[in-house]
Amino acid sequence: MYQQYHDEEWGVPCRDAEQLFEMLLLEGFQAGLSWITVLRKRAHYRQLYRGFDASFMAGQSDEQLQALLQDSGIIRNRLKVYGARRNAQAWLALSEQHEPVAWLWQFVGGQPQINNFASLSEIPAQTAAAANMSKALKKAGFTFVGPTICYAFMQATGMVMDHTRDCHRFAVLGGSA
Repeated sequence: MYQQYHDEEWGVPCRDAEQLFEMLLLEGFQAGLSWITVLRKRAHYRQLYRGFDASFMAGQSDEQLQALLQDSGIIRNRLKVYGARRNAQAWLALSEQHEPVAWLWQFVGGQPQINNFASLSEIPAQTAAAANMSKALKKAGFTFVGPTICYAFMQATGMVMDHTRDCHRFAVLGGSA
């Protein structure tokens, strides 16, 4: 599962609003946990959130969120469960004012930033672009969007390409030695 995610999704530029929303939430759910934990729960999240339908999620009642906290198929952290509703509401508000794909991609100038790292130890946990995205998302009402989460989101959605030079995905995604 992890290998498939690495080989087929991570670092691939995504310009689909629904997929970007899903990944932003999943990266927030991952805070303090391993990514494999989130990947294992992803299908269940998709089912519960109707494919990460922001309108559905934004309208969930406190009672529905309390019921979610009993579901062992998700990460049962109260702040994350309630934060998902808040983020859905913020996403809808953002979407009324901006085209969300372009708005998110503005933090990397609209094009994937291709990095050229030799080893994992060279990859930063956050960047100035991620800090700027974090600040803007927080201002827009989002939660679980700190600079480290935003950088992971940027990596996951191909806004930045951080496959190392020795990775078989490096050249495929635009890297050059």
